Amino acid sequence: MRKNFELLCSTSGRVILGLYFFGPGALLKIMDMEGTSAYMASQGMVFISFFLILTIAIQLFGGLAVVVGYKVKPVAFILAGLTLVINVLMHDFWNVPDQTQNFVKNMGIFAGLLVLAGLGGGGWSIDGRLDKPN
Repeated sequence: MRKNFELLCSTSGRVILGLYFFGPGALLKIMDMEGTSAYMASQGMVFISFFLILTIAIQLFGGLAVVVGYKVKPVAFILAGLTLVINVLMHDFWNVPDQTQNFVKNMGIFAGLLVLAGLGGGGWSIDGRLDKPN
């Protein structure tokens, strides 16, 4: 019973984190590329088109990989790095006080991704299935 509870919790957390990057992360940026570009410009970003497309690709494919549990450790580590960079560049609460909540929320997401990077996708994942001996 305890094992099933652990699998349910770890799988649910992994899927929710993955959906965050796939949905609000990538899809919303795709649906409002002009608005996202304008926000990036307001934060002083350079090479906006390049970084926006790169971010969308990482969030889209990384989010899907985390949801299905494929290559979770390296993908979660990459998403954690992206989250940290975006957090520092786009949610600079030290200059814009109303960004404090976004900054702290993203640090929580960063922490969850580090846990995934360390522990992997769990038993109910593609990685978990591939790691099982025949």
